[in-house]
This record gives sequence, C-alpha cells and structure tokens, in this order.
Amino acid sequence: MKKDIHPDYNTVVFYDTSSEHKFLTKSTMTSSETIEWEDGNSYPVIKVEVSSASHPFYTGKKLFVDTAGRVEKFNRRYKK
Repeated sequence: MKKDIHPDYNTVVFYDTSSEHKFLTKSTMTSSETIEWEDGNSYPVIKVEVSSASHPFYTGKKLFVDTAGRVEKFNRRYKK
C-alpha cells in the first residue's frame, strides 16, 4: 500500500442514541467527544441514531422514530 493516502484506523465506541447501546469497534471515523470504556481507556464516541440494537428488522419491533423532526421539517418546507 502507498503511504500517507489511507485514513487512520482507530478504536472507537459507537453509541446508539435511541437504545443507549454502545459497542467498541475499529473505524476510520473520529470524534472530539470521548467516553471511558469498561477497560478504563478513553475512546472517541460516534453517536448514531439506528444500529442493530434499535433497528426494527433486527429487534422485531415496529417502532417509528422521528429523529430531528423530519416530519415537521418536511411540512415546513412543502407547506402551501
């Protein structure tokens, strides 16, 4: 591989805001926010709205999540 053309691959924590589920993995994403993990180390935290812990396909629950007011934003944009 060529040097200095690939992004850094670091350990991060993904945090599902709808189910409050956290998991530690590796990613090229970064964040200025950090969280202390169970092993005592601090890792960057990436907040996501949907993961396998909250997605209806994986949980079997029918759940409507209106995050960030998408319906209201649509109604304001196309209101006549």
